[in-house]
Amino acid sequence: MERTNHTVTEFILLGFTTNPVMQLVLFVVFLVVYSLTVLGNTILIVLICNDSRLYTPMYFFIGNLSFLDLWLSSVYTPKILVTCISEDKSISLAGCVAQFFFSAGLDYSECYLLAAMAYDRYMAISKPLLYAQAMSFKLCACLVTASYLGGFINSSIITRKTFSFDFCHDNVIDDFFCDLLPLVKLACGRKEGYQALMYFLLTSNVITPIALILASYLVIIATILRIHSTQGRLKAFSTCSSHLVSVTLYYGSILYIYSRPGSNYSLDNDKRVSIFYTVVFPMLNPMIYSLRNKDVKEALKKLFK
Repeated sequence: MERTNHTVTEFILLGFTTNPVMQLVLFVVFLVVYSLTVLGNTILIVLICNDSRLYTPMYFFIGNLSFLDLWLSSVYTPKILVTCISEDKSISLAGCVAQFFFSAGLDYSECYLLAAMAYDRYMAISKPLLYAQAMSFKLCACLVTASYLGGFINSSIITRKTFSFDFCHDNVIDDFFCDLLPLVKLACGRKEGYQALMYFLLTSNVITPIALILASYLVIIATILRIHSTQGRLKAFSTCSSHLVSVTLYYGSILYIYSRPGSNYSLDNDKRVSIFYTVVFPMLNPMIYSLRNKDVKEALKKLFK
């Protein structure tokens, strides 16, 4: 059947399942995850703001990471919860544009912020005597500001390009949010220039930060190997282990979705992976950076007292 272009005023989000029982189960699961996300990230931000022992560059970056995760989760999860329990699965065009813009901006900002955190760990381990002087508050604020600016500038570019397409008859998005690949699948017309833009954004927002992180950790590993005592090596490694876990989980899921050939593209698999870095990962970050952290535990005890 020939498909003709028309003006789309809303999209339909299919989500995961049409089974009412499973939708209720998913509603409960997502509600619990979102509640833990809000609670965990809010507590971590409060601790970092109120405890003077946490007034360091590392915790300044962690606080901003928690802020990004809190905001990112709030972009997705409320709409997912409504979709699970409501018969109305629609999202307006304006709502889809807003969700797409903020989710892309926050994701890209987090990519840059994780790279800035890797540089912080590089300075702390490789140049400990110069660390306090080199990682000044001014530099940390500039790195965080640049992360936000870079993320949302790139988000503006990709959002404008994506929604400049005409969409065909089918306005059904086989996903739980307005994501890049499902939207491109619905778009009509020539997409060669768009493919080049996607590769550029993938390189600037994902590949480049990963390269900077790898370069930082190569120097960190070389520095740790030069430490003679086993205890000293373990202590040095423990200061960056949480960041390594965070980077592996976050970039691993993004690269799985956006770096595969088109022949390997599967919406069902991608929905499972994307739910991890959009909903589950923001819940895990406070745990990753606090469970094995003595300073955070002490600050938490002090807060409850």
